[in-house]
Amino acid sequence: MSLFSRTPAVSTDEKAVDELLTRGVATVIPRELAVKKLRSGERLRVYWGIDPTGAQIHLGHTLSLRKLKAFCDLGHEVILVIGSFTAMIGDPTGRDAARAPLTKEQVEANFKDYKRQAQKILDFSKIEVRKNGEWLAPLNFSDIVKLASNFTVGQMLKRDMFQRRIEEDKPISLHEFLYPLMVGYDSAVLDVDCELGGSDQEFNMLAGRHLQQALGKRDKFVLTTKLIEGIDGRKMSKSFNNCIYLDDAPSDMYGKLMAVKDELVETYFECTTSVPLLEVKEILAGHPKEAKMCLAREIVTMYHSKELAEKAEQEWEKTFSKGEVPEEVLVVEKKPEGLMVSVVSAGVVKSNNEFRQLLANGAISSVASGEKITDSGYQAQGEEVIRIGKHRFIKIK
Repeated sequence: MSLFSRTPAVSTDEKAVDELLTRGVATVIPRELAVKKLRSGERLRVYWGIDPTGAQIHLGHTLSLRKLKAFCDLGHEVILVIGSFTAMIGDPTGRDAARAPLTKEQVEANFKDYKRQAQKILDFSKIEVRKNGEWLAPLNFSDIVKLASNFTVGQMLKRDMFQRRIEEDKPISLHEFLYPLMVGYDSAVLDVDCELGGSDQEFNMLAGRHLQQALGKRDKFVLTTKLIEGIDGRKMSKSFNNCIYLDDAPSDMYGKLMAVKDELVETYFECTTSVPLLEVKEILAGHPKEAKMCLAREIVTMYHSKELAEKAEQEWEKTFSKGEVPEEVLVVEKKPEGLMVSVVSAGVVKSNNEFRQLLANGAISSVASGEKITDSGYQAQGEEVIRIGKHRFIKIK
């Protein structure tokens, strides 16, 4: 029996459709087509494609996941495409240098962990999962040349990152040049009514729209979601160490959200929660700290539980309002090589580079003395409590 043999009713509720096309949305191209299709009562084919180049999901990733769920909730056919082939090629989006390709084994391992986290948002029993290696791997050279004939060099060179590299006299690999063709072919093979993704993927998604038209497929619209900033106001990115991950412990997640800049709170409410926007206006009309606490409670509840959110809030208030150390502190085994090895091997900090960056920023200190630690080989004195950043505490034992 097909996954979609029992077709659910499609909702054309005006309020739900309007929110789908506006909340957390950067662009809808063309908007008229989107409105027409969503109000037609027909069941649309909608997809989002991801290259599982990493195993962690941060709040920035959840915008597309939540939109995918919204389409599913309205009764549309939803497809999640795993870039099993394209992840081994490399997406040039937003990069000044070519991305290192991954092996098939790395892609599979990343998606397994990615799916575990994505299940906090998506019900995988209601969506179809496809891997683009199914149709990209069998293409021969003649097939690729025929597909490439639908685009011009001028079209591809319009990509902003390519323009930047040309200006800076940096190389553009041919496989990167062909990346939009490959993801555009995903769209054509699936013959979708809508593709969604982050606003940094707009070029790739429009390439898919162009290819569908060129191959006589159905006319699709593109929905791009906003890109949210990390806790420091820069684009949320692992390289900036400013992400809020779905796998963060409740206290860490709460603490990071309380570190978000005040001017970003409204965007976080809009893009990462389901709190009604009128209610958000009321929350923002109050004290900024209370608004941020409300946001932190909401998000920790979404990805953990109400009880753990309340506990995280109590710990945060105890730590930051009263200057106390939380009652429950992670115990980390002391390693003879020093603090960095102790902390990284325990998984408190993800890499030596991240630890060194924290040291350089003066973000690691001894609670007992209050002094900042600057040596990666620092040895704790007895059972010593160490503060990492604004909201993490560990006990070296």
